[in-house]
Amino acid sequence: MFADESGFRLLPMRVRTWALRGQPPSLRVPLSHKPLSVMGGITLDGRWLTWQLDHACRGQDCVYFLRQIAGKVLVIWDGLPAHRSQLVKDFLRPEAADRLWLVALPAYAPDLNPIEALWNYLKRFELANLCTRSLDELQRHLRRAIERLRHRKPIILSCFRHQFRYL
Repeated sequence: MFADESGFRLLPMRVRTWALRGQPPSLRVPLSHKPLSVMGGITLDGRWLTWQLDHACRGQDCVYFLRQIAGKVLVIWDGLPAHRSQLVKDFLRPEAADRLWLVALPAYAPDLNPIEALWNYLKRFELANLCTRSLDELQRHLRRAIERLRHRKPIILSCFRHQFRYL
């Protein structure tokens, strides 16, 4: 499983759109920098596990996410400080050491993690130009977009093909 976190805000991901000449579209949103984080993991068979947070990812959030993963799994993720926290280390010692193996990617290598391409697709296509007034509304739209993508395995699997096209 390739795991990663991504942040979403009320400010829309602005992408190019069609408009009449001389009448550019305008996006009206409240100026807010409140975070909405999503932890996610994708597998080679196209499954996508997600968990939404209303704050930045912390060590206890990583432990909760790892508990939701069933079976023996190799988890490949980046070097976020929350991943290296003492809570994660303590969790791995007694109960999860025999079923979870954690591997950290190099310091800054988003091109090696296929879920980065999935976050990009989610922001640039599913949630493009989305204007919301509150975090609750953003959560609803995000949940719907994730559910739509969860049932489109070819897109999830294409993230693997895109990331590993040179191997």
